[in-house]
Amino acid sequence: MRKKIIAVCLSALIGVLHINAQVAVQNIRVSPEQDKTIKLPEGFTASKIADGYGRVRHIAVTPQNGIYVKLSKLYNGKGILYFKNAEGYGKFEVAASFGNYIGTGIAVKGNYLYASSDEEIFRYKLNEKGEVVNPENPEKIVTGLLNRHQHESKSITLDNAGNIYVNIGAYSNACQEKDRTKGSPGMKPCPILDSAGGIWMFKADKLNQKYAEGIRYATGLRNVVGLDWNTETNSLFVMQHGRDQLHDLFPDLYDTKQSAELPSECLYELHQGSNCGWPYIYYDHLVNKKIIAPEFGGDGKKSTDDYNTPIVAFPGHLAPNGLLFYTGNQFPEKYKNGAFIAFHGSWNRAPEPQEGYYVVFVPMKNGKPNGKWEIFANGFAGKDISPRGAEHRPCGLAQGPDGSLYVTDDTKGTIYKISYKKP
Repeated sequence: MRKKIIAVCLSALIGVLHINAQVAVQNIRVSPEQDKTIKLPEGFTASKIADGYGRVRHIAVTPQNGIYVKLSKLYNGKGILYFKNAEGYGKFEVAASFGNYIGTGIAVKGNYLYASSDEEIFRYKLNEKGEVVNPENPEKIVTGLLNRHQHESKSITLDNAGNIYVNIGAYSNACQEKDRTKGSPGMKPCPILDSAGGIWMFKADKLNQKYAEGIRYATGLRNVVGLDWNTETNSLFVMQHGRDQLHDLFPDLYDTKQSAELPSECLYELHQGSNCGWPYIYYDHLVNKKIIAPEFGGDGKKSTDDYNTPIVAFPGHLAPNGLLFYTGNQFPEKYKNGAFIAFHGSWNRAPEPQEGYYVVFVPMKNGKPNGKWEIFANGFAGKDISPRGAEHRPCGLAQGPDGSLYVTDDTKGTIYKISYKKP
């Protein structure tokens, strides 16, 4: 009897130990390792929370910390991925995928997820968990957006008054009679501007709006991929991709170094009726002037006071693909209401080194620069800083509910989470 009791007790003890071991294993969650290849200011760390999902473009994070990303190439037949991590540890995993269309734009506002193809804008109802209710049957907000297969991606953002803003990129480099042709004059007025080369505004809650129903909110913008609504100023801000090939098209006016540095990539604050001047002018950050474009009688020096002046101007051809105004409380005070910009990276700065492939920060107050811009996160490209050789290229930006910063990469489909802890 005694041996039987001992055996029973040992069996029970082993069972308890086994259960406790299982619980211990379940409670040990390994957080994503820090990615030390990403260079950040002191106190900041970057980790890869998802990797290998293809052409991940823009990103939206819900208040429940769910992550939606838009793809420019279908992944397993779907164009939107939803990541979640209920335990709060480890890498995020795909919990759902839907949408059979590619594109760039994605945003969360209120109880809806908004997403764009290159011709349409959709919205999906979200439940109390921040998850899409009926992923296979979205509502169409806008149809028939112009797509001429050049600067065709439709980036989107929303204000707090029920409006959605979408970029309609110009299907041209500089509105020449013969696009990208040496010495070809520009067309004035530029016929493209009636239907492209600007930002259009639509109602966020009205279904099946036609392109013609939209309001041309701002014009004179060659192509915008990064845009965001600034809640501090209650206004729209955009990053423009500047024109190309000053030296190639007008070698008598520009040398290769000038062509590599110009024109500036510009941050603009927009209001209804704003005109930023494309294709008639470009901005030169080296002399802080709006220069008349060579296609329209410019010589590289003639300037004008017409058109909007950029808030900030950066070196040419860095390809700004993401814009985010930081409103969180996790980062130090200097970052509050400042602008993060994801530069996708250049392809046409030769013979100068290619540049970009990083995230910069602009300290701002009341929508104006409050200090010099700085490179915030670098090292995404690795050793080969070029479009074909770069390991990763920053594209989209989003802010998490805890104040962390998320950065997407559309080369290998990586999502980074950047966090801060006081040293």
